[in-house]
Amino acid sequence: MGVAMPVTAKICGLSTPETLDAAIAGGAAQIGFVFFPPSPRTLGFEQAAALGGRVPGHVRKVGVFVDPDDVLLETAIAAARLDAVQLHKAAPGRAAAIRARTGREVWAAVPVKTRADLGAAAAFAGAADRILYDAKTPEGASLPGGMGLRFDWTLLQGHRHPLPWALSGGLDPSNVAEAVRTAGATAVDVSSGVESAPGIKDVDKIAAFLKAVATL
Repeated sequence: MGVAMPVTAKICGLSTPETLDAAIAGGAAQIGFVFFPPSPRTLGFEQAAALGGRVPGHVRKVGVFVDPDDVLLETAIAAARLDAVQLHKAAPGRAAAIRARTGREVWAAVPVKTRADLGAAAAFAGAADRILYDAKTPEGASLPGGMGLRFDWTLLQGHRHPLPWALSGGLDPSNVAEAVRTAGATAVDVSSGVESAPGIKDVDKIAAFLKAVATL
């Protein structure tokens, strides 16, 4: 048996100093700032700048975007001093262009419901730095994620991943250990699973989630 990799966690959709501090104190490897107005977690640039200034250097700041244009990307990166860009609904070619233009690490979200959906990840090899496997939202849903949906984690068993990857979708303090064991994940991402209401993060749930990850 090799040495087990420590599991890292990203707390996504943070919007207040208190919840941001809880994520940092709990040992989050990354924190996520959402730049997508339909989301209840979206940030204005001034708000993002203030929150970004609270994040210590060892915690990476990830901006979450849905098919963004260059102006939005550049403004958000500058405001929050983002280390990485997480893209939803972006084709591999667009992801590669954003990676080249911004010089930032790019995470590409791949929505999953069936095993066939995993195949989309292969096209991001060479275009992105990390795949985020997330639960596929229903047709016509206004949000690409953050809805508390999960997919069948056994789909990832034996899958040949083209890039480093993280597991997202419906994770919470009570199921993250099972999810990691089932999928073989070494990185997890949570948003709605540490909220008391849509967009309202809960410091106790953040602490519980990160404690569960730390004990894996």
